[in-house]
Amino acid sequence: MRKYILILLSIALVGLTACTEDILDRINKDRQHPSPDAVPAYLQLSDAIMSTGFSTVSGDYAFYLSSLNEQEIGVGNNQLMRAELRNANEWASSATFNNVWNSTYGNLKNIREIIWKIETEVPGNIGQYDLLGMAQVLEALNFGILTDMHGDIPYSEALQGQANLQPKLDAQKDIYAGILSTLDKAIENLEKGKALKSVKNQDIAFGGDVNQWKATAYALKARYLLHKLAVEPSVLAQVETNAQEAVNLGFEGFTIDGQFNGETADNPWSAFVWSRYYTASSKTVANIMEATNDPRLPYYTYGTGKAYDPGNEEIAQVADGSLAFPAWYDLGSQPLHLFSKSELYFILAEAQLRMGKDATDAFRTAVESSVSEILGLFNDTTSASDYAASLGTPTLQKLFEQKYVAQSYDEQVETYNDLRRLKAMGEKYIELTNPWNIQDGTNRYPERLPYGNSAVIGNPNVKEAYGDGFYIYTQKTWIYNK
Repeated sequence: MRKYILILLSIALVGLTACTEDILDRINKDRQHPSPDAVPAYLQLSDAIMSTGFSTVSGDYAFYLSSLNEQEIGVGNNQLMRAELRNANEWASSATFNNVWNSTYGNLKNIREIIWKIETEVPGNIGQYDLLGMAQVLEALNFGILTDMHGDIPYSEALQGQANLQPKLDAQKDIYAGILSTLDKAIENLEKGKALKSVKNQDIAFGGDVNQWKATAYALKARYLLHKLAVEPSVLAQVETNAQEAVNLGFEGFTIDGQFNGETADNPWSAFVWSRYYTASSKTVANIMEATNDPRLPYYTYGTGKAYDPGNEEIAQVADGSLAFPAWYDLGSQPLHLFSKSELYFILAEAQLRMGKDATDAFRTAVESSVSEILGLFNDTTSASDYAASLGTPTLQKLFEQKYVAQSYDEQVETYNDLRRLKAMGEKYIELTNPWNIQDGTNRYPERLPYGNSAVIGNPNVKEAYGDGFYIYTQKTWIYNK
């Protein structure tokens, strides 16, 4: 009898154990956060576009570089004050750009998932070549900014997660080759793809307009080819060809518009200014505007006519928001550029000028595009085309002055690239006046930006390259090392 009781108890325990395991399996299953495979790739597009604009193009890079370029003055008696006064530790610290470093690589991880789902034909994502091309354009743009800012970065081994937590640093020359190859693939896929309704609804930049995405790919090719001009002088013909392809496709600018209302969702520059009052109008920009009777000047100085000397210690310490700053930052609803129409035409005009061609049309279109956009924000009916025509025959001096002014809106990252490129070529069209750029005979104008702290701590390859951070003042990146 005792034997049968033990057998029954054993069976009951086995059944209880199996039941418990089944319950635990159900409890441990995350039903609120499905695996990446279960999420259609098109649902990841909006976030990829917004993150590119909000965090990478117009985030910490642009905020700090606005001071470095003297397109605005860093103020506030805090981080941007230290940036303005060229505090060596502020610029060289791995903590300074850690947030944007992490967010950009995080966004690239999201973009790579889109690409992977389509290329490996995960069910629900088969044949979406239009979306694949869009993701490849975004990948090229994000990696382009990372390498432009930091030089050699994790690229070929990056974004593998647990499979490789310590990716190597790739040479910038190789990264540029990869970026241009990615853009070629994007163009091929965009030519094959047709915008599906699902993609249109998630495309907050172009509403699924494949031609505009293709034009953006050509525009980016023109940009990154031009970046190499100091080390590869033969690229000008390719720059012109790709820029013209973007023009022929009717490129109107890669812009996030209609997503900000100034109340519940703000343009990143507005959010930055409203929360910290860290920026003010610079005399470097205002002086160029004054010299040409630029109709944007009243808006750049918020109607006060005031602008401030770069590097002024007293001004840099003002933290109460009483200083004049560009009025467009106070709107909250202004469009956000990922690549403006004016930049494309400035690129085309530069290539034409350097090759001895007539660049008048491209130059005037570039200026008119920028001026009309700013004036339009304030319902100002002043003729942008008349202003562009008043500048006369374009020269490289005029071109870079106008490009510099235009990009003081929200394209400070590209201005930093221009200033370093021109320096590498032995040219100077913008006179920077901040006295703190040189201290005790030592350069304190960064040749590049420091790596993010998460990579410095977690990746010995990055840690070795970072050292104490002061390499940023002496080590130029490949494309500007001449």
